[in-house]
Amino acid sequence: MSSIKLNAVEKWFGDLQVIKGVNLSIEEGEFIIFVGPSGCGKSTLLRMIAGLEDTSRGEINIGGKNMTAEPPSKRGLTMVFQSYALYPHMTVRDNMGFSLKAAGAPKSEIQRRVDDAASVLKLEALLERRPKDLSGGQRQRVAIGRSIVREPTAFLFDEPLSNLDAALRVEMRLEIAKLHKTLDTTMIYVTHDQVEAMTLADRIVVLQSGIIEQVGSPRELYERPGNLFVAQFIGSPKMNVMPCSVSDGKFGLPSHNGSGPAPANASQATHIGVRPEHIQIASEDEGHCRGKVEVSEYLGADVMLFVECEKLGLLTVRHVGDIDVKAGQNVGLHFDESRTHFFNAEGLALHD
Repeated sequence: MSSIKLNAVEKWFGDLQVIKGVNLSIEEGEFIIFVGPSGCGKSTLLRMIAGLEDTSRGEINIGGKNMTAEPPSKRGLTMVFQSYALYPHMTVRDNMGFSLKAAGAPKSEIQRRVDDAASVLKLEALLERRPKDLSGGQRQRVAIGRSIVREPTAFLFDEPLSNLDAALRVEMRLEIAKLHKTLDTTMIYVTHDQVEAMTLADRIVVLQSGIIEQVGSPRELYERPGNLFVAQFIGSPKMNVMPCSVSDGKFGLPSHNGSGPAPANASQATHIGVRPEHIQIASEDEGHCRGKVEVSEYLGADVMLFVECEKLGLLTVRHVGDIDVKAGQNVGLHFDESRTHFFNAEGLALHD
Protein backbone atom coordinates (compact mmCIF):
# COMPACT_ATOMS: atom_id res chain seq x y z
CA MET A 1 0.00 0.00 0.00
CA SER A 2 1.49 3.34 -1.05
CA SER A 3 0.79 7.03 -1.12
CA ILE A 4 1.01 8.70 -4.54
CA LYS A 5 1.94 12.33 -5.13
CA LEU A 6 1.85 14.30 -8.35
CA ASN A 7 3.96 17.46 -8.38
CA ALA A 8 3.23 19.90 -11.23
CA VAL A 9 2.91 17.09 -13.78
CA GLU A 10 2.37 18.02 -17.42
CA LYS A 11 1.74 16.03 -20.57
CA TRP A 12 2.41 17.38 -24.03
CA PHE A 13 1.67 15.73 -27.37
CA GLY A 14 3.81 17.87 -29.63
CA ASP A 15 2.49 21.42 -29.24
CA LEU A 16 -0.71 20.26 -27.52
CA GLN A 17 -0.74 20.33 -23.72
CA VAL A 18 -3.33 17.92 -22.29
CA ILE A 19 -2.28 17.84 -18.61
CA LYS A 20 -1.50 21.30 -17.23
CA GLY A 21 0.56 21.31 -14.06
CA VAL A 22 -1.50 18.94 -11.89
CA ASN A 23 -0.71 18.71 -8.17
CA LEU A 24 -2.39 15.93 -6.19
CA SER A 25 -1.68 13.92 -3.03
CA ILE A 26 -3.30 10.49 -2.64
CA GLU A 27 -3.03 8.93 0.80
CA GLU A 28 -2.36 5.26 1.55
CA GLY A 29 -5.53 3.19 1.31
CA GLU A 30 -7.56 6.01 -0.23
CA PHE A 31 -10.12 5.46 -3.00
CA ILE A 32 -9.74 8.33 -5.47
CA ILE A 33 -11.94 8.80 -8.54
CA PHE A 34 -11.11 10.97 -11.54
CA VAL A 35 -14.17 12.38 -13.30
CA GLY A 36 -14.69 14.92 -16.04
CA PRO A 37 -16.05 15.30 -19.56
CA SER A 38 -14.58 13.39 -22.51
CA GLY A 39 -11.17 14.75 -23.41
CA CYS A 40 -10.50 16.32 -19.99
CA GLY A 41 -7.36 14.20 -19.47
CA LYS A 42 -8.52 11.76 -16.77
CA SER A 43 -7.40 8.58 -18.56
CA THR A 44 -4.15 10.23 -19.67
CA LEU A 45 -3.39 11.19 -16.07
CA LEU A 46 -4.08 7.62 -14.93
CA ARG A 47 -1.77 6.23 -17.62
CA MET A 48 0.95 8.67 -16.55
CA ILE A 49 0.73 7.34 -12.98
CA ALA A 50 0.93 3.79 -14.35
CA GLY A 51 3.93 4.66 -16.51
CA LEU A 52 2.09 3.86 -19.74
CA GLU A 53 2.46 7.51 -20.79
CA ASP A 54 5.66 9.50 -20.34
CA THR A 55 5.51 12.53 -18.06
CA SER A 56 6.62 15.61 -20.01
CA ARG A 57 7.31 17.71 -16.92
CA GLY A 58 6.88 17.36 -13.18
CA GLU A 59 7.31 14.46 -10.81
CA ILE A 60 5.38 11.35 -9.81
CA ASN A 61 6.19 9.93 -6.36
CA ILE A 62 4.98 6.48 -5.31
CA GLY A 63 5.63 5.37 -1.76
CA GLY A 64 7.92 8.35 -1.23
CA LYS A 65 10.15 7.52 -4.21
CA ASN A 66 10.48 9.45 -7.45
CA MET A 67 9.15 7.04 -10.09
CA THR A 68 8.71 9.54 -12.93
CA ALA A 69 11.24 7.87 -15.22
CA GLU A 70 10.65 4.27 -14.08
CA PRO A 71 8.89 1.76 -16.37
CA PRO A 72 5.50 0.31 -15.36
CA SER A 73 7.09 -2.92 -14.10
CA LYS A 74 9.05 -1.00 -11.45
CA ARG A 75 6.17 1.01 -10.02
CA GLY A 76 4.38 -1.76 -8.09
CA LEU A 77 1.00 -0.83 -9.57
CA THR A 78 -1.57 -2.85 -11.45
CA MET A 79 -4.19 -1.67 -13.92
CA VAL A 80 -7.68 -2.95 -14.74
CA PHE A 81 -8.85 -1.84 -18.16
CA GLN A 82 -12.23 -1.37 -19.80
CA SER A 83 -11.49 -4.49 -21.88
CA TYR A 84 -11.16 -7.74 -19.93
CA ALA A 85 -8.28 -8.96 -22.20
CA LEU A 86 -8.50 -12.57 -20.98
CA TYR A 87 -6.74 -15.38 -22.81
CA PRO A 88 -9.61 -17.39 -24.35
CA HIS A 89 -7.73 -20.73 -24.35
CA MET A 90 -6.81 -20.52 -20.65
CA THR A 91 -8.93 -21.36 -17.63
CA VAL A 92 -9.83 -18.73 -15.08
CA ARG A 93 -7.10 -20.10 -12.79
CA ASP A 94 -4.47 -19.86 -15.53
CA ASN A 95 -5.58 -16.38 -16.55
CA MET A 96 -5.32 -15.12 -12.99
CA GLY A 97 -1.92 -16.69 -12.39
CA PHE A 98 -0.33 -15.98 -15.76
CA SER A 99 1.65 -12.89 -14.74
CA LEU A 100 3.13 -14.76 -11.77
CA LYS A 101 4.01 -17.73 -13.96
CA ALA A 102 5.69 -15.42 -16.48
CA ALA A 103 7.69 -13.90 -13.62
CA GLY A 104 8.91 -17.35 -12.56
CA ALA A 105 7.01 -17.60 -9.28
CA PRO A 106 6.85 -21.09 -7.68
CA LYS A 107 3.72 -23.12 -8.46
CA SER A 108 2.77 -23.28 -4.79
CA GLU A 109 2.94 -19.48 -4.51
CA ILE A 110 0.85 -19.03 -7.66
CA GLN A 111 -1.80 -21.44 -6.38
CA ARG A 112 -1.95 -19.73 -2.98
CA ARG A 113 -2.37 -16.25 -4.46
CA VAL A 114 -4.94 -17.36 -7.03
CA ASP A 115 -6.95 -19.21 -4.38
CA ASP A 116 -6.84 -16.18 -2.07
CA ALA A 117 -7.98 -13.83 -4.85
CA ALA A 118 -10.71 -16.24 -5.94
CA SER A 119 -11.98 -16.37 -2.36
CA VAL A 120 -12.17 -12.56 -2.15
CA LEU A 121 -14.02 -12.33 -5.47
CA LYS A 122 -16.21 -15.43 -5.01
CA LEU A 123 -14.68 -17.13 -8.05
CA GLU A 124 -13.84 -20.50 -6.49
CA ALA A 125 -16.50 -22.37 -8.50
CA LEU A 126 -15.33 -20.82 -11.77
CA LEU A 127 -11.59 -21.51 -11.65
CA GLU A 128 -11.66 -24.33 -14.21
CA ARG A 129 -13.94 -22.55 -16.68
CA ARG A 130 -12.80 -20.64 -19.73
CA PRO A 131 -13.77 -17.00 -20.50
CA LYS A 132 -16.39 -18.02 -23.09
CA ASP A 133 -18.33 -19.76 -20.31
CA LEU A 134 -18.51 -16.62 -18.14
CA SER A 135 -20.86 -13.65 -18.00
CA GLY A 136 -19.57 -10.11 -18.48
CA GLY A 137 -19.53 -9.48 -14.74
CA GLN A 138 -17.67 -12.72 -14.07
CA ARG A 139 -15.06 -11.86 -16.70
CA GLN A 140 -14.50 -8.47 -15.11
CA ARG A 141 -14.07 -10.13 -11.71
CA VAL A 142 -11.45 -12.41 -13.26
CA ALA A 143 -9.65 -9.37 -14.69
CA ILE A 144 -9.66 -7.79 -11.23
CA GLY A 145 -8.48 -11.08 -9.72
CA ARG A 146 -5.57 -11.12 -12.15
CA SER A 147 -4.52 -7.81 -10.64
CA ILE A 148 -5.04 -8.91 -7.03
CA VAL A 149 -2.66 -11.88 -7.33
CA ARG A 150 0.19 -9.47 -8.07
CA GLU A 151 -0.31 -7.92 -4.62
CA PRO A 152 0.25 -4.38 -5.91
CA THR A 153 0.83 -1.26 -3.86
CA ALA A 154 -2.13 0.39 -5.64
CA PHE A 155 -4.86 -0.49 -8.12
CA LEU A 156 -5.64 1.65 -11.16
CA PHE A 157 -9.05 1.26 -12.83
CA ASP A 158 -9.78 2.77 -16.27
CA GLU A 159 -13.59 2.75 -16.70
CA PRO A 160 -13.77 -0.97 -15.81
CA LEU A 161 -17.58 -1.22 -15.84
CA SER A 162 -18.43 0.66 -19.03
CA ASN A 163 -18.91 -2.54 -21.06
CA LEU A 164 -21.47 -3.97 -18.64
CA ASP A 165 -25.23 -3.58 -18.67
CA ALA A 166 -27.01 -1.56 -15.99
CA ALA A 167 -27.72 -4.45 -13.61
CA LEU A 168 -24.17 -5.78 -13.82
CA ARG A 169 -22.76 -2.31 -13.26
CA VAL A 170 -24.63 -2.09 -9.94
CA GLU A 171 -23.44 -5.56 -8.95
CA MET A 172 -19.80 -4.87 -9.85
CA ARG A 173 -19.88 -1.46 -8.18
CA LEU A 174 -20.78 -3.18 -4.93
CA GLU A 175 -18.06 -5.79 -5.51
CA ILE A 176 -15.41 -3.10 -5.99
CA ALA A 177 -16.56 -1.23 -2.87
CA LYS A 178 -16.31 -4.44 -0.83
CA LEU A 179 -12.95 -5.23 -2.43
CA HIS A 180 -11.52 -1.89 -1.35
CA LYS A 181 -12.75 -2.43 2.19
CA THR A 182 -11.30 -5.96 2.28
CA LEU A 183 -7.90 -5.18 0.76
CA ASP A 184 -7.52 -1.67 2.26
CA THR A 185 -5.32 -0.77 -0.71
CA THR A 186 -4.93 2.53 -2.56
CA MET A 187 -7.25 2.67 -5.58
CA ILE A 188 -7.46 5.24 -8.38
CA TYR A 189 -10.49 4.93 -10.60
CA VAL A 190 -11.48 6.73 -13.80
CA THR A 191 -15.15 6.96 -14.74
CA HIS A 192 -17.67 9.22 -16.44
CA ASP A 193 -20.48 7.69 -14.38
CA GLN A 194 -21.87 10.00 -11.69
CA VAL A 195 -23.24 7.20 -9.53
CA GLU A 196 -19.95 5.29 -9.53
CA ALA A 197 -18.07 8.40 -8.49
CA MET A 198 -20.49 9.41 -5.74
CA THR A 199 -20.88 5.94 -4.23
CA LEU A 200 -17.33 4.58 -4.41
CA ALA A 201 -14.95 7.48 -3.79
CA ASP A 202 -13.36 8.71 -0.59
CA ARG A 203 -12.48 11.78 -2.65
CA ILE A 204 -13.38 12.86 -6.19
CA VAL A 205 -11.00 14.75 -8.49
CA VAL A 206 -12.95 16.82 -11.02
CA LEU A 207 -10.94 17.55 -14.17
CA GLN A 208 -11.57 19.89 -17.06
CA SER A 209 -9.22 20.62 -19.97
CA GLY A 210 -6.24 19.09 -18.18
CA ILE A 211 -6.58 20.98 -14.89
CA ILE A 212 -8.12 20.06 -11.54
CA GLU A 213 -11.24 22.11 -10.87
CA GLN A 214 -11.86 20.76 -7.36
CA VAL A 215 -10.93 17.86 -5.08
CA GLY A 216 -13.15 16.73 -2.22
CA SER A 217 -15.43 14.10 -0.78
CA PRO A 218 -18.65 13.37 -2.68
CA ARG A 219 -20.60 15.28 -0.02
CA GLU A 220 -18.28 18.30 -0.20
CA LEU A 221 -18.50 18.53 -3.99
CA TYR A 222 -22.27 18.08 -3.96
CA GLU A 223 -23.05 20.49 -1.14
CA ARG A 224 -20.25 23.06 -1.60
CA PRO A 225 -19.10 23.09 -5.24
CA GLY A 226 -16.26 25.52 -5.83
CA ASN A 227 -17.49 26.83 -9.16
CA LEU A 228 -20.22 26.57 -11.77
CA PHE A 229 -18.50 23.76 -13.67
CA VAL A 230 -18.32 21.48 -10.62
CA ALA A 231 -21.82 22.47 -9.53
CA GLN A 232 -23.32 21.34 -12.83
CA PHE A 233 -21.05 18.35 -13.40
CA ILE A 234 -21.55 16.69 -10.01
CA GLY A 235 -25.12 15.52 -9.49
CA SER A 236 -27.62 13.87 -11.79
CA PRO A 237 -29.78 15.52 -12.95
CA LYS A 238 -27.52 18.54 -12.88
CA MET A 239 -28.04 21.68 -10.83
CA ASN A 240 -30.41 24.33 -12.19
CA VAL A 241 -28.52 27.57 -12.76
CA MET A 242 -30.38 30.86 -13.32
CA PRO A 243 -29.42 34.52 -13.66
CA CYS A 244 -30.10 36.58 -10.56
CA SER A 245 -29.39 39.88 -8.88
CA VAL A 246 -28.65 40.49 -5.20
CA SER A 247 -29.57 43.61 -3.28
CA ASP A 248 -29.93 44.32 0.45
CA GLY A 249 -29.25 40.68 1.33
CA LYS A 250 -31.93 39.29 -0.97
CA PHE A 251 -31.81 37.68 -4.40
CA GLY A 252 -34.21 38.42 -7.23
CA LEU A 253 -34.95 36.61 -10.49
CA PRO A 254 -35.63 38.27 -13.86
CA SER A 255 -39.33 38.38 -14.84
CA HIS A 256 -40.38 36.87 -11.49
CA ASN A 257 -41.54 38.46 -8.26
CA GLY A 258 -40.16 35.90 -5.84
CA SER A 259 -37.11 36.69 -3.70
CA GLY A 260 -35.19 35.13 -0.86
CA PRO A 261 -32.21 35.59 1.43
CA ALA A 262 -28.66 35.61 0.06
CA PRO A 263 -25.40 35.16 2.01
CA ALA A 264 -23.62 38.29 3.16
CA ASN A 265 -20.76 37.70 0.70
CA ALA A 266 -23.07 37.11 -2.28
CA SER A 267 -23.55 40.76 -3.19
CA GLN A 268 -21.65 40.24 -6.46
CA ALA A 269 -23.64 37.15 -7.45
CA THR A 270 -24.85 36.94 -11.05
CA HIS A 271 -26.26 33.41 -10.92
CA ILE A 272 -28.15 31.26 -8.45
CA GLY A 273 -28.07 27.46 -8.43
CA VAL A 274 -30.70 25.08 -7.05
CA ARG A 275 -30.61 21.30 -7.29
CA PRO A 276 -33.74 19.59 -8.68
CA GLU A 277 -34.55 17.91 -5.35
CA HIS A 278 -34.45 21.27 -3.57
CA ILE A 279 -37.39 22.70 -5.53
CA GLN A 280 -40.99 22.14 -4.49
CA ILE A 281 -44.10 22.46 -6.64
CA ALA A 282 -46.46 25.21 -5.50
CA SER A 283 -49.62 26.81 -6.84
CA GLU A 284 -49.19 29.06 -9.87
CA ASP A 285 -49.20 32.33 -7.90
CA GLU A 286 -46.78 31.13 -5.18
CA GLY A 287 -43.07 30.34 -4.96
CA HIS A 288 -39.93 32.04 -6.21
CA CYS A 289 -40.84 31.65 -9.87
CA ARG A 290 -43.52 30.19 -12.10
CA GLY A 291 -43.63 28.24 -15.33
CA LYS A 292 -45.37 25.66 -17.48
CA VAL A 293 -44.64 21.94 -17.19
CA GLU A 294 -43.24 20.77 -20.52
CA VAL A 295 -42.63 17.10 -19.63
CA SER A 296 -43.52 14.91 -16.64
CA GLU A 297 -41.52 11.68 -16.22
CA TYR A 298 -42.83 9.07 -13.78
CA LEU A 299 -39.91 7.01 -12.44
CA GLY A 300 -41.67 5.10 -9.67
CA ALA A 301 -39.82 6.34 -6.59
CA ASP A 302 -39.96 9.92 -7.87
CA VAL A 303 -41.23 12.13 -10.67
CA MET A 304 -39.05 14.35 -12.86
CA LEU A 305 -40.71 17.57 -14.04
CA PHE A 306 -39.26 19.86 -16.69
CA VAL A 307 -40.69 23.34 -16.28
CA GLU A 308 -40.24 26.19 -18.78
CA CYS A 309 -39.78 29.42 -16.79
CA GLU A 310 -39.47 32.28 -19.29
CA LYS A 311 -36.08 34.00 -18.94
CA LEU A 312 -34.89 31.41 -16.42
CA GLY A 313 -35.03 28.68 -19.04
CA LEU A 314 -36.01 25.03 -18.56
CA LEU A 315 -35.77 23.99 -14.90
CA THR A 316 -35.67 20.41 -13.65
CA VAL A 317 -37.62 19.43 -10.52
CA ARG A 318 -37.32 16.09 -8.75
CA HIS A 319 -40.38 15.28 -6.65
CA VAL A 320 -40.05 12.30 -4.32
CA GLY A 321 -43.12 10.07 -4.63
CA ASP A 322 -46.06 10.52 -6.97
CA ILE A 323 -47.58 13.90 -7.79
CA ASP A 324 -50.63 14.86 -9.84
CA VAL A 325 -48.97 17.33 -12.23
CA LYS A 326 -49.33 16.99 -15.99
CA ALA A 327 -47.64 18.45 -19.04
CA GLY A 328 -49.11 21.86 -19.95
CA GLN A 329 -49.98 22.74 -16.35
CA ASN A 330 -48.86 26.08 -14.91
CA VAL A 331 -47.10 25.78 -11.55
CA GLY A 332 -45.10 27.82 -9.07
CA LEU A 333 -41.67 26.68 -7.94
CA HIS A 334 -40.44 27.19 -4.39
CA PHE A 335 -36.72 26.90 -3.65
CA ASP A 336 -35.31 25.51 -0.41
CA GLU A 337 -33.63 28.76 0.59
CA SER A 338 -31.18 26.95 2.88
CA ARG A 339 -29.83 24.94 -0.10
CA THR A 340 -29.29 27.65 -2.72
CA HIS A 341 -25.87 28.35 -4.28
CA PHE A 342 -24.55 31.67 -5.59
CA PHE A 343 -21.88 32.32 -8.22
CA ASN A 344 -20.16 35.47 -9.47
CA ALA A 345 -19.52 36.53 -13.06
CA GLU A 346 -16.34 34.39 -13.18
CA GLY A 347 -18.32 31.31 -12.14
CA LEU A 348 -16.77 31.08 -8.67
CA ALA A 349 -18.99 29.97 -5.80
CA LEU A 350 -19.86 32.51 -3.11
CA HIS A 351 -20.24 30.44 0.04
CA ASP A 352 -21.23 31.94 3.36
